[in-house]
Amino acid sequence: MARAVRFRRDSQSQFSKLFTDLCQRKSSWEVWADFIAMAAITISNAFDREGKTHDDREKQYMRTIKGYNQGEQQIFPKLFALLVEALDDEPDQDFLGEMFMGLNLGNHWKGQFFTPYNICRMMSEITVTDLEARIEKNGWVGIHDPCCGAGALLIAARNTMVRNKLGPAVALYVAQDIDRTAALMCYLQLSLLGCAGYVVVADSILHPIVGHGQNPLLISPTPEQEVWLMPALYMEPWPARIQWERMRLALESLGVMRTGPEPEQHPAEAEQAPPAEQPQQTPQLTLF
Repeated sequence: MARAVRFRRDSQSQFSKLFTDLCQRKSSWEVWADFIAMAAITISNAFDREGKTHDDREKQYMRTIKGYNQGEQQIFPKLFALLVEALDDEPDQDFLGEMFMGLNLGNHWKGQFFTPYNICRMMSEITVTDLEARIEKNGWVGIHDPCCGAGALLIAARNTMVRNKLGPAVALYVAQDIDRTAALMCYLQLSLLGCAGYVVVADSILHPIVGHGQNPLLISPTPEQEVWLMPALYMEPWPARIQWERMRLALESLGVMRTGPEPEQHPAEAEQAPPAEQPQQTPQLTLF
């Protein structure tokens, strides 16, 4: 059973009470993972309404919910409603990350610890800069976190964008985490905050996000990656941008269109060229 703690917000206290009521027959970690998965599937399948991914997630939802009695089943929508209301009332927070730590769930799974939101906000203010120039060049800016956890850094980045009066039409949020529950926590919060982008469940070192033609807009998952598309990615102008990038890549492959001229190089100079630099370690929050 989740331990009793004192929370700073009424929404957190209400969430904690309802959550504790669900932990009478099952461990708090199992209940948390089930809630996160079912909430994420609810959002995902509302937009991805057909195909194998939809069907597999629908089956997972039904298997999970059947593990609870009728009274317990009625608590899950209430938890989801509290999450929606909390992020709507106060978007400048990592609600699920704080609940995860406050309910002492980190000790149940590899000692997981989520960075406090205030630190993430500071990191975002340092990293998310020069936005106007980037957006003027490409029409949008990408924000990437290869170890997203519950999404605090990307939430902070989203709020930095909002403070700069920049909405979801000009930012693509790309997240990845090896832990499925953590990744889905990120997916839930970014989706409810209206962000456009996607979350990948996979090891970011062994199976990093690449995208077809090195383009993050053209999602091309490997068998080791599980991709969750945020609802705002289905909304304009993102579908048009994705279609344009597919067309551009096809034209480039036919030699009709190039991104830029190829520099001329003498064969002898090529042989004497210094070896390419080894890739640098990627910081946690990056712009592309």
